[in-house]
Amino acid sequence: MSRTRIALLWATLGSYAAIVAAVLSTSWLVRLDWQVMLFRPYKQWPQLHAFLDYFVVLGQRGPTAVLVAAWLGWRSWRQRTLRPLLVMAVALLALNVTVGGAKFGMRREGPHYANDIGSNEMWLNGDIFPSGHTANAVVTWGILAYLATTPQARRILSVIAAVFALGVGGTTVYLGTHWVSDVLLGWAAGLLILLALPWCEPVIREVERRVMVVRDRLRGQPVRSPHSVSPPPGAPVPALPDPLTAPARPAAVTARIGTTHRTPARPHQPETRPPGTHPPVRPVEPLGGPFSPASSAPPHRP
Repeated sequence: MSRTRIALLWATLGSYAAIVAAVLSTSWLVRLDWQVMLFRPYKQWPQLHAFLDYFVVLGQRGPTAVLVAAWLGWRSWRQRTLRPLLVMAVALLALNVTVGGAKFGMRREGPHYANDIGSNEMWLNGDIFPSGHTANAVVTWGILAYLATTPQARRILSVIAAVFALGVGGTTVYLGTHWVSDVLLGWAAGLLILLALPWCEPVIREVERRVMVVRDRLRGQPVRSPHSVSPPPGAPVPALPDPLTAPARPAAVTARIGTTHRTPARPHQPETRPPGTHPPVRPVEPLGGPFSPASSAPPHRP
């Protein structure tokens, strides 16, 4: 995990704790909650109500999980790996545990059920703090950016995930189903899960390996997995030859490996003769044949 990711993780965790502390202490954040709630945005801009009623579905866990799981399932089939689906399963499990635990632990009432103006509405009978729609939008659409295979795709999907997460959070405030602080804590909760996913990668790889081993055994095929399968305990492991202690290969065999048989070229040897001597002179023969007096006579003219 990079230093930037670790710094973002700690910053987000600090923001999460600060939001909870601000709500528990009934600070300025709670006053902002009541001001926005009493402003009633859905009455100020009623023309947006019909569209935002459908847009907020992008933060509901059921529909978004089906859409994203279908896409990641196709990717898993194409890439012959279970990692995309396992990453989504781990992220949704962490979302249910962390966000669900916080909701039922703090029991905050929503704006529609609030009675005491100015109170933080904590420890009552509600389950809206943090916003589940907002956290789910961050995690579900953010997984697509997390699993992107190219930098360009990751940038595009990150922008799309941010638009959906910001839009869903703002829509819940517009509809009056959540306080502003609920949405802020939902953004922080979803971002914490995405930032912590790299720590879950070893578990994801091990689960994938075990699933692939079981699949191959059920099919009666040799055990194959996307990662190396460890030998069972006590099984002999073939040792690799040590290059320092292994016997040397004969030079003749080494010379023949990777080469073809070729007849070596005969080196040029200059002709040796005693000093002061000259090479023998051979007589020059005419074109007509060997030299003779008759052949040197001029031709007869009629």
